Amino acid sequence: MKKPRSIDSIDDLSRDLAARYRRTNSAGEHVDAGIVDADLAEIARHGYLILPNLLTAKQCAEIRHAVEPLPGEQGRNNFEGVKTRRVYSVMAKTRAVDRLVDHPRVLALLDRLLDPNYLLSQLQVIDIGAHEQAQIEHFDDGMYPVARPRPALSAATVWAIDDFTADNGATVVLPGSHTWDDLRRPDSADARDIAVMPAGSCVFFLGTLWHGGGANSTTGNRLAITAQYCQPYLRPQEAFTLSTPPDIVQQVSPDLQRMLGYSIHPPFVGAVNGMHPLRLLRGL
Repeated sequence: MKKPRSIDSIDDLSRDLAARYRRTNSAGEHVDAGIVDADLAEIARHGYLILPNLLTAKQCAEIRHAVEPLPGEQGRNNFEGVKTRRVYSVMAKTRAVDRLVDHPRVLALLDRLLDPNYLLSQLQVIDIGAHEQAQIEHFDDGMYPVARPRPALSAATVWAIDDFTADNGATVVLPGSHTWDDLRRPDSADARDIAVMPAGSCVFFLGTLWHGGGANSTTGNRLAITAQYCQPYLRPQEAFTLSTPPDIVQQVSPDLQRMLGYSIHPPFVGAVNGMHPLRLLRGL
């Protein structure tokens, strides 16, 4: 019988107690520290950052081919978009967007902004239709009842599969709004930036940043993928451990496995039958 580990104080419970599946670094560790520092400085000032041209035209075309046929919800309410198609549980339907969710440039930022073993909170295809109205401005981690101002509890990415223009529904952000308190609300006098960027680019923003999908005044659709991430001790928006079949989880990268919920936030958060969830996944 294996000798029990000694827990001598409450501080020991903040350590990684896993005996077999210890915490490992993400793919973000390979990104140059100078680049990450510059990105973080921009985020600290404005609450958001555009990362241009992370995908090639060929990669965007492959993603489009994979996600356009997927069934989705449309017209449920004006927040999600009356003329906007949204696809949920994306990883259970296609692997084409994996490279977006665990892109090293994104993970390098998350590694600094969130606690280890942060989770994927939401993954969607967002296809804004022609003549769609602007989305209600909001901040993504407003669902967590923690008073502002405060550090962000989540972060999000919106990936342009089509070019984002001022007319086709590009994300609208309010720079500096990540520092507002609970009483502050956007008004017409506040500055707004439009995340105009070429296909293959990504806008990264904090969960405390006020933003919204822009109006699409064109006659065509605007296709994007959004991935949101949250602290490992919070409940994600999507229950990926239920929606993503285990055989798919076994195929994805270790970073994606952790973010889907196959990880532990010390000492015990996320355990299955008192053990690390990877034991269940791998039949140990």
